[in-house]
Amino acid sequence: MLAGTNGQGKTNLVEAVGYLSTLGSHRVTGDAALIRAGEESAIIRATVVAGGRESLAEVQVNRAGPNRAQLNRKPVRPREITRTVSSVLFAPEDLAIVRGEPSARRRFLDELLVARSPRLTGVLGDYDKALRQRNGLLKASRGRFGPDPASLDAWDERLVAAGAEWLDARDALVADLAPLVAEQYRLVAGADQQVGMHTVRGIDPEEGGPADGTTAERFLAALQTARQREVERGVTLVGPHRDDLLLTVNGLPARGYASHGESWSLALALRLGAVELLRGTLPSGDPIVILDDVFAELDEARRTRLATQVGRYEQVLITAAVEGDIPGPLHRHVTRIQAGTVLP
Repeated sequence: MLAGTNGQGKTNLVEAVGYLSTLGSHRVTGDAALIRAGEESAIIRATVVAGGRESLAEVQVNRAGPNRAQLNRKPVRPREITRTVSSVLFAPEDLAIVRGEPSARRRFLDELLVARSPRLTGVLGDYDKALRQRNGLLKASRGRFGPDPASLDAWDERLVAAGAEWLDARDALVADLAPLVAEQYRLVAGADQQVGMHTVRGIDPEEGGPADGTTAERFLAALQTARQREVERGVTLVGPHRDDLLLTVNGLPARGYASHGESWSLALALRLGAVELLRGTLPSGDPIVILDDVFAELDEARRTRLATQVGRYEQVLITAAVEGDIPGPLHRHVTRIQAGTVLP
């Protein structure tokens, strides 16, 4: 339990732990903001224990040039570090998953997919590459006679090959995650509310795709149906990059209908559901659970229920700006931080 007033460095600490498992920040899109002003690099170093083995994981975040990593003092690719440590982080920014644009919900699913099955990183990379090339072809030919059909057909095949696998993996993830999120919402919120989630696909019939057939067949048919519109607009209009995740509370879309408290609890339930999904399945062991400023928007009863719930996990890091918000069971675990320093 990390306590300290605003601006003392609590989030910096948990952000560093999260970076080791994802190679990214939950607050900013680029790495430059993670480096102290006037410095050219920042180093994150942690001793990690997983599977009974102790490892020293280090990442050097560089302002210019590629980042570097070491595992037990030996140079490795930064991606190797993520195999030694895993985490699930909740932060106030997660309200965007419930209330924000579809891209926030896609990012939540995709990050969880990669954490669950690292090999899918290559599938996503293949899809993104094919999408960029296809969009480039469409944009370059916009306003003229249109792209060469044979060239577009070739990129369609590559897009479908990776995209269909990604779509099916997303559907399987949502099916496994939905009941876990519903249960975590009930445990934390203490409310008898029905929480649901399902994928709204970018190749669904309303976007021009057929209602039956394999995912690959539907995706290819949707591309063919949308081709003229895509040529006119110069961009790919169907595919997993157009998916959304519909979150509901009592049958109503959470985005637009859920109260602030319901949205906060739902965002928290999504992260706790992810923890339950990953527990016992990762070679690096159970994920570190990070809850940044989680008590700020919870009433006393929900704080107490949350403290009881996370007490089952192997390792939990929680930050709080107001010590009065910390539930009684956690007071004996408080570590105070002031001006970036852990106080004795």
